[in-house]
Order: sequence, then structure tokens, then C-alpha cells
Amino acid sequence: MPSDNRLASNILLSAAAVVIVIAGIKSAAAMLVPFLLAVFIAILSAPLLRWLTNHRVPGVVAVLLLVIGFLLLGTVLASFVGGTLTAFYKDMPLYEQKLQALTSHGVIWLRSLGVEVADNVIREYVNPGVVMRTVASVFNGLGGVLTNTFLILFTVIFILLEASSFPAKVKRAFGEETQAFAHFERFSESVQQYLMIKTVVSFGTGLTVGLLLALIGVDYWALWALVAFLLNYIPNIGSIIAAVPAVLIALIQIGPGAALLTAGVYVLVNTLFGNVVEPRLMGRSLGLSTLVVFLSLVFWGWILGPVGMLLSIPLTMVVKIALETRPQSRWIATLLDH
Repeated sequence: MPSDNRLASNILLSAAAVVIVIAGIKSAAAMLVPFLLAVFIAILSAPLLRWLTNHRVPGVVAVLLLVIGFLLLGTVLASFVGGTLTAFYKDMPLYEQKLQALTSHGVIWLRSLGVEVADNVIREYVNPGVVMRTVASVFNGLGGVLTNTFLILFTVIFILLEASSFPAKVKRAFGEETQAFAHFERFSESVQQYLMIKTVVSFGTGLTVGLLLALIGVDYWALWALVAFLLNYIPNIGSIIAAVPAVLIALIQIGPGAALLTAGVYVLVNTLFGNVVEPRLMGRSLGLSTLVVFLSLVFWGWILGPVGMLLSIPLTMVVKIALETRPQSRWIATLLDH
């Protein structure tokens, strides 16, 4: 009995500790999100930094070149997004008005078929303004992160500058026989591989979607291509969310036929890249079950917001690797496995 009581006490203490940690992370999300982004950007940049230093580029110069590249890319992206969203916001009232008219025509058509639909039901449950602001809310969520650009940038710089001396520090801190650096190296390689493959697949998805939407003649096709690229990082539901505004714009601007064609484009592209290309490149390197991928998306999105959804897989991998390092918690890591 005493051992049972001790086990129950340990379980309760562990559960309480987990709740406290989750509450702390959620309350500190505004501070943690820029730091987490900086860490993952640094991890993704490490192979390029290693390549530069291997070609006899001094470490400080290599970091400076990477920072200049980040700034140029960020400036171009911010200019494009800012200009396109400004134009989109100007046209949004017109799109909302047209969508409301289409909704009214749909009600009339349903009534002509003998289906009684109350006007107040349509007003309460079909809100064109909310639907049209779907893409805007995504960019607003990411825009809050961009306000910390310099904090993220400086954090990336310091992480990259410290990268070369980090293994020696770990060995001095924990001893020569420590497995801490081996676990970190494994995590770093897994995240690098995942992010690189996901970036290539997302770029291909966004480029293909943009070109096909341009052929159809959908307004702001370049913006929808960028949305497809960004939301492809969100597992399972990202591609569905990305399709919604583009299909609506095609419906409003051109008609039902173009909307169906646009929806077909998204189904075709995401089937090709998501079910054929990505699994071939990714293989079993992810090491997480489909259910865990979806639950991690919901969990980290709830704690950290839109950026948490983008980083849900790398963050879950951190937890999984941490659980694998202790015999007492290794069984939980096994349940998370593919």
C-alpha cells in the first residue's frame, strides 16, 4: 500500500507540474514565440553556415552574410505582402457585397426548389465579412511576430556565433561521457531535415498553385500562392484553410465554374505534393503518428497561436526526444512514435 500511495503521489505531482509548465508557457507566449522562431531559424541556417565556414569564410563574416540575406528576403517579402494586402483590403467591401448577393440568389434558388430558408438564419450563420477576413487573420497573427524582427534577428546572430563553441561547453558542463550533446545533435538533424523538406514541398505547392490560379484568372493569385506556401507548414488542415479564400474570390469574381476549377487545383496540387512528393522525401524521418501530428497542431496552436501551429511538429519532436532520454518516460515517446 505505501508503494501504491507513493506512485499515486508521484503521478499527481507530475500532472500538477505539467499543468503549471503549460500555464507558464501560455502566459509567456508573447516572449517565447520570437525566441522559438530564432532558435529554429538558427537551426535551419546552421548547414549553410557550416558550408561557408568549410569554404574558408571566417565565422563572423559568414554570420554577417546570412543576416544580410535574411534582411533582403524579409524586406522583399514585407513589401510584397504589405502592398498586396493593402489592395486586397480596398477591394474587400466589393467582394463582401458580391458574396452577399450570391448568398441571396442561393436562398431564392433553394426556395424555388421548395426548400424553406429563413432570412434571419442566413444573416446569423452566413457572414461574408468573417469568411473574407480568413486570410487577413492569418497574416495579422504572423504580423505580430514581425514586430519583433530585430529581437529575432539579434537572437539568431548570437545563436550562430555561439554554435561553434557549444559542443565544448556542453562537455565541460556535463562531462565527456554526457549524452546531452548527442540528443541535441539528433534533434537538430531531425528538425533541419524536416524543415528543409517541408520548405521545398511548400515552395513547390505555392508556385504550382500560383501559376494555375494565374491561368484561371483569379485576382491576387500571387497572394494565394504565398498563403499556400505558408499554410502548407501546418499539417493536415493548412492546405484546406489556404484554399478557402481563393475559391471564394474565384466564385465572386468569375463564377461557380471557376470556383470548382480552383478547388480542383488545390485538391490536385495538395494530393501530388502532400501524398506523393512529401512522403517520398520525408520517409519515416518524422517519427510521429498521424494522430499525434494533428493533436500537436491543436495543442501548440492553442498555447502559442498561429506560430505555434507552424512550429507544432518541431516542438513535439523536442518533447519526444526529451522523453526518450529517461527510462521512466520512454514509454510515452513510444506511444508518440509512427
